[in-house]
Amino acid sequence: MSTSETDGAVKKSANSSAASSIDKGFRGKAQRVVIAQLSMTLLVATVFFGVSAEESLWKALSAGYGGLSSVVLALVSIGGFKRANAIALSDPKQSMMILYIGAVVRFAAVIVLLGIGLGLLKLDAMAVFIGFALAQASYLMGVRDRKAAGSPD
Repeated sequence: MSTSETDGAVKKSANSSAASSIDKGFRGKAQRVVIAQLSMTLLVATVFFGVSAEESLWKALSAGYGGLSSVVLALVSIGGFKRANAIALSDPKQSMMILYIGAVVRFAAVIVLLGIGLGLLKLDAMAVFIGFALAQASYLMGVRDRKAAGSPD
């Protein structure tokens, strides 16, 4: 094996172990984010079920739909981030393109999911938007960097 082949193998090994370490941290953060969103969705749906005097089940289902729409968007984001992360070390331009395409897909998915819920299923609009917004807020809180925010993790 020549020196350049050895250097290439060492670089690939270092890149592979760095990517593996990043994947483990990313997987844990992704799980926390999805769990936080599902918890918030369940909480919002429960509040709508308990507070709303009439049509409480319908409003709870509407809030649940909004929250689950946000969870679907988070899962789409996580999938895109994983693909971009896997490619980032070898081709940063393609990695960025994956992230940009993912943003467009998420934007279109928001329109389609909320359109289905509000237009096709005729869910309660306020409950859908509250469920969606609070689940999105928990997503944003979950993906923020805890160490930069000063909290231990």
